[in-house]
Amino acid sequence: MKHINTILHNKDLFTPGERKIADFIIENPGRVKQFSSPELADVLGISQSSIIKFAQKLGFKGFTNFKIALVEEWGQQSTERKNDVAYIHNEINSEDTFPDIAEKLMLEKQQALRDTTQGLDFSKLQQVVELIRQAGRVQITAIGGSSLIAKDLAYKLMKIGYPVMNEMDSHVQITVAQSLTAADVQIAISFSGSRREVQVAAETAKARGAKIIALTSLHQSPLRQVADVTLDTIADGSKTHSSSIAVRTAQHTLIDLLFVCLLQQGEEDRRELIEQSRKLVEKL
Repeated sequence: MKHINTILHNKDLFTPGERKIADFIIENPGRVKQFSSPELADVLGISQSSIIKFAQKLGFKGFTNFKIALVEEWGQQSTERKNDVAYIHNEINSEDTFPDIAEKLMLEKQQALRDTTQGLDFSKLQQVVELIRQAGRVQITAIGGSSLIAKDLAYKLMKIGYPVMNEMDSHVQITVAQSLTAADVQIAISFSGSRREVQVAAETAKARGAKIIALTSLHQSPLRQVADVTLDTIADGSKTHSSSIAVRTAQHTLIDLLFVCLLQQGEEDRRELIEQSRKLVEKL
């Protein structure tokens, strides 16, 4: 890499502060794009002016120009390296160290969490909270990996006293959906929104008058069309099969947020159930 090599060859000419910048860039060339000059200065514990002067010493007008050049160079090298390494999960490849893998996974999960939270329609969240609070019964449906999210949500809601039904078998889910009424709510969890089993359960429940809450992606899917309210899970599930890691992170973000909001908005006795459960478990 041209600019990295320039930094390496001139390290002895740098001031102590500039060497700190140089070491960070050499060790983390792919991360530089995440930082503005004030943010990088804060991370390194130096002044913003030191960052700017460093870029200018390398022939750039400022840090932004330097960052753009470095990102382009790093992207070109990454493209060339893709022919030489096996990518096992999104940006994680067969040559990554364990710390590299941990860093890349953290960034991927952070992105899914941030995108889902920032893209959330809080008026819809309020509507979902009210629907669950007023529901006679709450059915939670999902299959595959999403069924683990459904089970977690069911456990959370049961902890605070909500009448929840959650079965793993898709045939049973449809049978239960047929027993719902206008007083009930069904929460359908499917990132694609196109799983036939979840769709049939939702259509069955809606025909019985139940309200349908969908936790799904932004795609215009069959589930999205049948739902009364949707909470969007935003994650990149298109790269590899194992990218469901980001999807599950987005889904977990929503169910945790839903649980805490229900806990906050709920009656005092629901919050007391949490403490009672803790005390009972301590007796074991």
